Amino acid sequence: MLAKWHGYGNTDSPWVRLQLAEYEEFLNMNGADKRWWDYSALFKTHASRYRIACNCIFAIFAQWAGNGVLSYFLPAVLTTAGYTEDITQANINLGYACFQFVFALFGAFWVERIGRRPMMLFSMAGCCVTWIGMTVATGLFAASDNTNASAAKATLAMIFLFGAVFSIGITPLQALYPVEVLSFEMRAKGMAFSALAVNAGGLLNQFAWPVSLKAIGWHTYIVFVVWCAVQWTVFYFFLPETKAHTLEELDSIFQARNPVKASLTARKVAFSAEGKIVAVEEL
Repeated sequence: MLAKWHGYGNTDSPWVRLQLAEYEEFLNMNGADKRWWDYSALFKTHASRYRIACNCIFAIFAQWAGNGVLSYFLPAVLTTAGYTEDITQANINLGYACFQFVFALFGAFWVERIGRRPMMLFSMAGCCVTWIGMTVATGLFAASDNTNASAAKATLAMIFLFGAVFSIGITPLQALYPVEVLSFEMRAKGMAFSALAVNAGGLLNQFAWPVSLKAIGWHTYIVFVVWCAVQWTVFYFFLPETKAHTLEELDSIFQARNPVKASLTARKVAFSAEGKIVAVEEL
């Protein structure tokens, strides 16, 4: 398979032999992944703890950008903007779902070309900006005693804009980034932790935000403005880039003192005909 896709059918390709050598070096056949009860691989080193932290942080932050409110409780949000008729809310809900689907496809197309960090940072910054716009628009609508039609339309526009910026960057990465930051030995059990983080985030979405919307209405959106800014900061300083890095290269990145910096440093790798790395030069 490696020869077919990475060596143009040549089993003696140096690149293919290099990858096989890396697999043999880093794949521990007697690791904790072979014992269903052993979760020590997730926490035994600083690098493994950093990996599982990146995995869970992205998984749970992808649930807490405010998307849960607009996905599960969109009718309540629309009510704060004056869209109260059932048929109108249903039509907007359908259009919003289709709109997100289209932009998620765009994001899936570009994720391998642009990279993970630029997309997640762009999306989270966009979420923060759209929540600011939605807060202002909904506040103006409420201040006008629910008569400001322009503010209502602006709120609706912000809802769709949020769906676009979230879907184009965060949605494609939800199934990709948590897996990429895990090593061979950590992957199965690490993704179980990722699922746990997603469900934990879902608890807040399901039980906290409905109470907040009922109690303080559009003021709930201020929480998302602040929290999206916090999430962007965490993404920027703690989550490394995984694009164009082999799983073996990611091992050295997570072992670095500053994984984010290491992931963004261009490298030139020289290897012998036997597939051995003989030099690594930072560019």
